[in-house]
Amino acid sequence: MGKVQLQISRRTFLKSAFAGGAGVALAAGQLQQAAAAPAAGTTTPWYYRGQIKSTYSVCDMCPWRCGIIAQSVEGRVFKIDGNPADPKSRGMLCARGQGGVSFMYDPDRLRSPMLRTGERGEGKFQEVTWEEALDHTAEKLLAIKEQYGPESVAIFGHTSGEFWFADYFAQAWGTPNAAKPSSSLCTSPREEASNLTFGFPVGGHEPVDWAGLRCLTLIGSHIGEDSRNTVMQDFANARARGATVIVVDPRFSSVAAKADYWLPIKPGTDTALLLAWINVLITEHRYDADYIAQWAQGFEELAAHVADMTPEWAAAITELDAELIRTTARVMADNLPQSVIMPGRHVTWYGNDTQRMRAVHIINALLGAYGREGGIYFNKSPYIEAYPHPPFAVAGSAGGCSAEPGAESAELPVGPSGKARADGARTKFLRGATAMQELIEPMITGEPYPIKALIVYGTNLLNTVPNPARTLEALKKLDLVVVIDVLPMEHVAWADVVLPEATILERFDDLWTVAHKTPYIALRDQAVEPYADTKPAWWMARELGLRVGLEKFFKWETAEEFVETRLKTIGYSLEKLRSEGGVIVQKGKPYLDDFKSNSPFLTKSGKIELYSEELALAGHDPLPVYTPVEEPPQGYFRLLYGRHPVHTFAKTQNTPLLHQLNPENDLWLNAGVAASLGIEDGDRVYVENQDGVRSGPIKVKVTQRIRPDAVFMSHGFGRNAPQLTLANGRGASDAALISRYTLDPISGGAGMRINFVRIVKEA
Repeated sequence: MGKVQLQISRRTFLKSAFAGGAGVALAAGQLQQAAAAPAAGTTTPWYYRGQIKSTYSVCDMCPWRCGIIAQSVEGRVFKIDGNPADPKSRGMLCARGQGGVSFMYDPDRLRSPMLRTGERGEGKFQEVTWEEALDHTAEKLLAIKEQYGPESVAIFGHTSGEFWFADYFAQAWGTPNAAKPSSSLCTSPREEASNLTFGFPVGGHEPVDWAGLRCLTLIGSHIGEDSRNTVMQDFANARARGATVIVVDPRFSSVAAKADYWLPIKPGTDTALLLAWINVLITEHRYDADYIAQWAQGFEELAAHVADMTPEWAAAITELDAELIRTTARVMADNLPQSVIMPGRHVTWYGNDTQRMRAVHIINALLGAYGREGGIYFNKSPYIEAYPHPPFAVAGSAGGCSAEPGAESAELPVGPSGKARADGARTKFLRGATAMQELIEPMITGEPYPIKALIVYGTNLLNTVPNPARTLEALKKLDLVVVIDVLPMEHVAWADVVLPEATILERFDDLWTVAHKTPYIALRDQAVEPYADTKPAWWMARELGLRVGLEKFFKWETAEEFVETRLKTIGYSLEKLRSEGGVIVQKGKPYLDDFKSNSPFLTKSGKIELYSEELALAGHDPLPVYTPVEEPPQGYFRLLYGRHPVHTFAKTQNTPLLHQLNPENDLWLNAGVAASLGIEDGDRVYVENQDGVRSGPIKVKVTQRIRPDAVFMSHGFGRNAPQLTLANGRGASDAALISRYTLDPISGGAGMRINFVRIVKEA
C-alpha cells in the first residue's frame, strides 16, 4: 500500500488554521501530548482557564450514538460526558465515548482537500482548495453521468453523517447504488427475518424490555465486548436482579463468564439448536398457547416441521449435550413471557442467516415475548417531518416519519434508475437491499451495467468489504474515486479526490431521530471550530449538489436552517431544544395493550407469520431449516472474529488514548491444540487462510475458553497505512483473511465465517 505523500502549497499552508487560531504547523508531538493529557505541563486545570461551554451532541465513536455533553474552554474540547436526558446514554459513556477527545485531536488527521498526483494507490497527493476539489469532482461526475447514466455512480456510507451522501445526495442524483455495511455486512438477515415474521424490522437496536426481563438468551451476542453503553448498563442491572442468562457461543466470551448456562456450540450449527428448542417448547406444551392462538398463524405447520428435530437430533449436529439443550429450553419457557433471545446485530455468518434469524424470532413468538412487558417492546419512530424537497430521482428512506411500531429503513435496490434490466429483475433478494460487496462486481466487469465512480463516505473500505483483493481490483478500474474521511485510512491512497471531514464535535448536523420504546430526537450541535481546513458532510454534499445541477434539492444554506425547518413541524426551535438539554422524548406504543383496534403486526395477515407464504412464493423454505456448512480442512481452523471493547471496527486503533489501552489484537487458540503444535502463550505466529493469504505476525493467547476447531481475533488491526503512525502494522488483519463469503439467498447478507486458517509458526 502506498504511503500518502503531501505536496503542500504555500497558499494552503498559510490558509489552514487549527481551531482557536493556532497554525497547522503545530508539531505532531505537541498535538499528541495535548490529546493524551490536555493539562500536561501546566499548573492550572483546564476547567479554571476560562468559561466552560457545554454543547449537546451525539457520540460518533460507535453506531450506538449515545447522547453527550461536550465541555470546551476557549475553543478546545477537554471533556465529554454522557447526557442524562438521553435514553441511550443516561449520563454514562463507555471507553470509546470517553476517547472522543483523543480521536478528535489525533495528530494524523486529514487536514485539507487533496487531488491525486501519482498513480492510483501510490498515495501521492497535492493539497488544493475546496473550490478546486469540488469543481474537479463535479466535472468528473457529470462526464460519467453523460456517458453511462446516473446509476454508474455508487456511494458507500457509514458513521453518523452517511445520510448526506448515501441517502440524500444519492437519491437526488438518481443512483440506486447506495450501500451501507451496517446492513449488507451486519444486520440484513435479522431485519429480513423480522419483516417476514412480524411485518417490520428490528430497527437500530435490539428492543429488549430490560426492566422486567427474567431470562436472557444470547447467541453470538457479546455484551461487554461490543461495548454498547446502554446494553451493558441494562445487562448489569438485570443480572443484579437475578435474571437467568443463557449464552451460546464457541468461545467462553466475557458475557459467557457471567452466564448461568454456556453452550459451546460447534460453529455453523446454531439453526439446529434453535429448531430443537422449538421442538421442546411445542412437544412439551411449554409455549404461550393463548398468545399464539391470538397473534400467530402457521403453528400447525411449524409443529409438524420440528416434530423429529429433537434435542438428541441436534446434539449429534451441534456437539452439545442433549439434556443441556432440553434444560435450557425449559428454563426459557419457565420465565415466559419475560424471556427473550436477543436478536443480535452482526448476524451475517454462514450465508444461511435469514433462516437462523427466523428461528430466533419464532422462539420469541412462542415465548409470547413480543409486545409484552419484560419481553420485547415495539419500537416507535419519533414524529418529525423531513425537510421539504422535490421528489427524489430514486426512492429511498432519507428521513421523515415512519410507520409504527417498527419502521423499515431499507437500502436502495441494485439497478439502474429509469432503465430496464436485461434480466427483468431489480435484485435476487426479497427486499432489494443493496449488498455492498455485490456492487464491486459491476465495477470490475461492467455487468449488468458499468459502475464507473465511487464515493466512499466514512467506510473503511479495505477493512470492511470481504475479499479486499477484489476491492482493489475494482478501485483500479474506476474512473473516479472520492474518499471522505477523518483519517488517512488504507483506501485513501486509492482516491482521486480526498475530502477531509470535520468530526462530530466540530460540526452542526441533522437531528438524530431514534425509534425507541420512548421515541426521541437528539441535537447534534457544534462545540468548536473544525480542525484545519476540514468541513462537515452536509456542506460537502450541498456544494457538490449545486455544482452538478441539483439546486432544487439544496435550497437551504446551512444545517441550522435545515434543522430549524424540521423542528417547526413539531412546534420546536433550536433555541428551545438547546435550553431543554438537547433531547426531545416522545410517547411510544411499546406494548400490545397500546394497540386497541388494530394489529401491531404489519404482515399481510396482520399476525405473526410462523409459516411464511412470502418465502414459499419466492421459492424459499417457508419454515426455518438447518443447512450444514463446510467443515475446515485437515489442519485448519474456522476463523472467528469480533470486537474489542475499546475499539470500533477499524476506526479507533490509531486514537492515542484507545491505542494505549489496546494497541494490538491477539489470536485465541485452544490450549490443547497449542500444546500439540508446540505453541506457548505469547508466541507470535502467522495465520494463513485457505487461499494462501497470510496475515502479519500476531501474538497467541493460549486459552481453554475456545473450542479446538476455531480461532478468534478482534477486528480492525494489522493495518497497512503508514500515515496511521500508531496503528500501522500492529497486530493481524482479520479482514485480509476474509477472502471468501457466501451470500444469503433471502437477504443478501454476506456470510463471512466460512474462512479457514492454519497457523504458521514464526521463523
